[in-house]
Amino acid sequence: MLEVCDLKKEFISGDQKVYAVDGVTFEISTGSFAVIVGKSGSGKSTLLALLGALDTPTAGKIEVDKEDVTRLSSRKQSWYRCKKIGFVFQGYNLIPNLTAIENVMLPMEFAGLEADKRRERAGKLLEEVGITGDKQDRRPPRLSGGEQQRVAIARALANKPKLILADEPTGNLDSKTGKIIVDLLRKLAKDEKTTIVAVTHDENIAELADLKFTLKDGRIENK
Repeated sequence: MLEVCDLKKEFISGDQKVYAVDGVTFEISTGSFAVIVGKSGSGKSTLLALLGALDTPTAGKIEVDKEDVTRLSSRKQSWYRCKKIGFVFQGYNLIPNLTAIENVMLPMEFAGLEADKRRERAGKLLEEVGITGDKQDRRPPRLSGGEQQRVAIARALANKPKLILADEPTGNLDSKTGKIIVDLLRKLAKDEKTTIVAVTHDENIAELADLKFTLKDGRIENK
């Protein structure tokens, strides 16, 4: 369960205060795939950074499974990002000189999991997202865009996170492949019992989500 209450992020522009996120409140149940839509400058990326503990809110609260993320120390925030958050980026952000399976294994190495268990889980996750056989041993440049995004999703799931944050996950994909990726995210949210929040400008993709929030000038327009 993700609970966000009266979340605000303030910036100073000249002699004025500007709220990139201005009193945002919502709840998303475990196993749900939620999408946040909005035009450029609406506050989507700032909100995602706050949810991932990559930035600190000016006010408000973020709870993941009843744990208040906003009150964690810097050290505990690092642990939170490592163990409880998975990130999926528009540009995939895979390490080009590592194979698909090595990319998925990497977060588990940072978390201290034993090598044989890392490889076993990485292989299963890749199979779950449709990367099978010798494709698991290919480096990212030898995979299509859709395949690279599948690897990125498997990597995000590596440490069994409570929350996956996806930044324009279909932005570099054609519409057909984008729909496949969204359907995959919805399925994984339920199968892995995790909460997935994606930001996108694509209304067609958003219509496939379990929940949709529209952000405008840092505020949610509808729920």
